[in-house]
Amino acid sequence: MSSNRPRVVLHVDMNAFFASVEVKERPWLAGRPVLVGGTGRRGVVASASYEARTCGARSAMPMGQARRLCPQAVVLPGNFELYHSYSRRLHEVLARFSPLVEAVGLDEAYLDVSGAGGLFGPPEAMAASVRQQVRAELGLDCSVGAGPNKLVAKLASKAAKPRACRGRLLAGPGIVVVAEAEVLDFLRPLPVASLWGVGPAGAARLARLGVTSVRQVAALSPGALEAALGRVAGKLLHELAWGRDPRPVQPGRPAKSVGREETYAYDLVSADEMRLRVARMADAVASRVRRSGQAFRTVTLKVRYADFTTVTRSHTFPAPQVSGPVLAGQAEALLGGLGPAGGVRLLGVSASGLVPAQACPGHQLELGLALPGQSRAEAAWARVSAAVDQVRARFGDEAVAPGSALARAAPRTGKGSAPAREG
Repeated sequence: MSSNRPRVVLHVDMNAFFASVEVKERPWLAGRPVLVGGTGRRGVVASASYEARTCGARSAMPMGQARRLCPQAVVLPGNFELYHSYSRRLHEVLARFSPLVEAVGLDEAYLDVSGAGGLFGPPEAMAASVRQQVRAELGLDCSVGAGPNKLVAKLASKAAKPRACRGRLLAGPGIVVVAEAEVLDFLRPLPVASLWGVGPAGAARLARLGVTSVRQVAALSPGALEAALGRVAGKLLHELAWGRDPRPVQPGRPAKSVGREETYAYDLVSADEMRLRVARMADAVASRVRRSGQAFRTVTLKVRYADFTTVTRSHTFPAPQVSGPVLAGQAEALLGGLGPAGGVRLLGVSASGLVPAQACPGHQLELGLALPGQSRAEAAWARVSAAVDQVRARFGDEAVAPGSALARAAPRTGKGSAPAREG
C-alpha cells in the first residue's frame, strides 16, 4: 500500500445475528420479540431481537430475567450449526470486497479496503454496497462503520446500529463513516469504556479520578494514565484516546482454542455424571478440532461449583494430538479428585495450542494407514472418527456421542460454546 494512500477500514456487524437468523428461517416471527439461548432454569440469553430489547431484555442476561421483562417473547434454543452456515455465507460476501478480511466471531469482521476505492468508490459507497449484498444474499441486516483504523471503524458500526430506547425501537443510520479529520470530534464525547481494553475495573479506576469520557482521557498526560493503569495500559489508552490505532487487519487469523461449556439447569451431584458429561464434551471438541484441519497440544478442564468457585486444570502433550479418546481420557484424568462437593453448575472442556493437523504424528491414521508401532485397531478407530466427523458436520455436535454417554439423558444446558452476546 502506498504511504500516501489513506487507510480505510470497514467494520461489519450483523444486527442481533442469532435472533435475526431464526426470524429469517421462521418468517411468521417477524416483528415479534425473540430470545435465543438456554431455556433451562439457568439459561442465558445469547441473542435478543430488537423487539425484545424494547422490553429491556438483552444478550448475556439470565433467561429467566429476560422472560419476566418480556413475557410475550418467543424463546428458542440456539442452533449453532445454522448460525455457522450463515456466517460462512457472510464471509463469502465480504471476501468480494477485499482479500484483507479479519473475522471476529461469527457475526462481525474488519475489512481493509484501502486499495479498493477504484473498484467500489469512496467509503460511503463501499459500505452501502456491503450492506446491499449482505441483505440480498443472506436476507439479514448489518451495520457498517468506516474509519482510518479498527478502533474508529468498530465504534462507527456501533453508532450505525438500531437502538432500543424507553420502550421504543429507534432505527439506526446503518452506515457511519468517520473521516480522518473527524476522528477526534467523533471519539471525545464517548464514554471511556468505549475504548478498546477498558473494562469495568479500569473504568472504575478512572472514574475515581473524575475521568468518564474520552475527552477527559485525552486531556490527561501519558504519565498520569500510566500511574493510574500501569505503564502498558496507560500508554495504549492515551494513544486510543487520540484516535491512533496501528493494529492491522489480519486475514485468516487462526482460532487459538476450541471449547465447549455447559451450564446445567440443576446442579450435578454425581461424580459419574460429571465424568460422562466431560467425556461427551471432549469427544465433540476433538471432532471440531479435526474438522478445522488442526491438532491440539493442550487440554483444559473447567469446573464451576454451586457457590461459583471455579477450578481449571490443564495438561500439555509432548506432541500434537487429534484423537477424541486421547482428549477425553486426559479430560477425565484432570477431573480426578474433583468431586461434585455441594453441586456442579458448569463444566467445560477446551483444546488449545492448535497447529495444522499435518504436524500431528497420527495424522496419517485419518487415511486408514497404520504407522509403525501402531495397530490396525488404531487405524480402524481413525476411520470411525472420520465418519463421526462427517455426521456431526451435517447434523451438529449432538448427533453422535460416546456410547457411555448415551446411557444418560441429553444434558439440560443453559448455554453452549457459542458467544454469549452479540450486537
